[in-house]
Amino acid sequence: MRGLPPTACGFVLCAVLAALACTAPALTDSATSWPAVALLAGLYLGCELVKSCPLPGRRVPEGIGSFLPVVLAAVFLLPPAAAALVALPGGFAAPVVQRPALVRRVWHGAQQAVGAWAAGQVFGLLAGPAALGGGPSARPADFPYAMLPATAAATVFCLVVTALDGAVLAVAERRPAATARHGLLTRSVAPHCVHGLAGLMMAVMWRSPYGVPAALLVLLPMYVSCWVFAQYHRERAAHHATIRALVQAVDIKDRYTRGHSERVGQASTMIARELGMAEDRLEVVRIAGILHDVGKVGVPTRLLRKDGPLTPQERRTIELHPEYGHEMVRGIGFLGEARSAILHHHERVDGSGYPYGLTGEQIPVLARVVAVADAFDAMTSTRSYSRARPVTTALAELDRCAGAQFDPAMVRALTDAIGRHGWHPVVTSDDDLQVISDTAPAGPAAPGVPGPGRPAPPVTPPGGDRGPARPARGGR
Repeated sequence: MRGLPPTACGFVLCAVLAALACTAPALTDSATSWPAVALLAGLYLGCELVKSCPLPGRRVPEGIGSFLPVVLAAVFLLPPAAAALVALPGGFAAPVVQRPALVRRVWHGAQQAVGAWAAGQVFGLLAGPAALGGGPSARPADFPYAMLPATAAATVFCLVVTALDGAVLAVAERRPAATARHGLLTRSVAPHCVHGLAGLMMAVMWRSPYGVPAALLVLLPMYVSCWVFAQYHRERAAHHATIRALVQAVDIKDRYTRGHSERVGQASTMIARELGMAEDRLEVVRIAGILHDVGKVGVPTRLLRKDGPLTPQERRTIELHPEYGHEMVRGIGFLGEARSAILHHHERVDGSGYPYGLTGEQIPVLARVVAVADAFDAMTSTRSYSRARPVTTALAELDRCAGAQFDPAMVRALTDAIGRHGWHPVVTSDDDLQVISDTAPAGPAAPGVPGPGRPAPPVTPPGGDRGPARPARGGR
């Protein structure tokens, strides 16, 4: 246990002792059904080993998780101590990616054994074994009542495992217990309940006249479901990796706007939520905001980093970045509606924007959302060539240009969202980000101006058409 704090070592040792105490009665009880224990334990062990040692030429998707229907079926079929014994080998064999591997394996085995024992106690208290039916009288299962103790047992298993996970994280990393457990429970309850229902069906078939072969067949569709679910998570991880790579490419090229993309995604999501968009569309809006400037990868670096005013030719070159971005992401199918926002986020509702001069409702909704979020972040974040404006000043500037440059509904939505929740920008790679409080004076350089002391164009906030003076980098 080298490398772990003494308190964490002590906690793991206590969990191991608790697991031994839970399983010990099964070793001394003559009524223990060793064939059933051996079959279920071997089945659970095999389901875990296939993730570490897949068939030749096959790859198991990452994130498939523990295959718990077998453990929960043991909880329903066997006494609590025997169910804890079933959980030990599979828990020990579960794949681990961090060191110390042996300690983590021991921890997983002990954790699942304690959880199975606690779930078995609850199942017995709620008369779950009687509700399963079967036995010498071949009594049918008592549905739907049998679902109540099964769901309760699966929930208790989840609670115990999650509590132990949170506790060991708290003692190992010296984090507050509430912080260590944050998110663990909400992500675990639903999957554990689904696995519990699959385990219940397995237990019912086990006790039916069809016996063990029918019970084993229940596992096949459940395992396929877990496989598909893991593939979905793997695909989502690939999507996020693609987005991160594209954003990092822009950040490396234009160092002055690092962190800008994430903040535009955040502000875009606030606007969309205020407008009442569906949850699945909120993710599309967020991605659109994050990737709105991806076309800067195709713009010469010297233009992105130029400190003085741009020539008309340089300005025309930079104004190509929405089209560059659209071409770059054209073949990425999962972006969907976000592609149109990348192409049109510099259009203006009065038709004087680019690249196509669309007006009003011709501009896609997400592009109008991103345009407001882009301008707002450019005004409220500090760059090397301009100081940030206070949030209220930036909102007032957006409101001034609503109807000419921006969609008034989007401006109102951002104003309402910030009024309700405040503006707490996410900082990922922009170390010098500053958001000025509403009481601080505005800097001498207004957004849309390349440096201190230069006057701002009359109606060119940072998300808009550039003009001869250089706008804030985040709003290009």
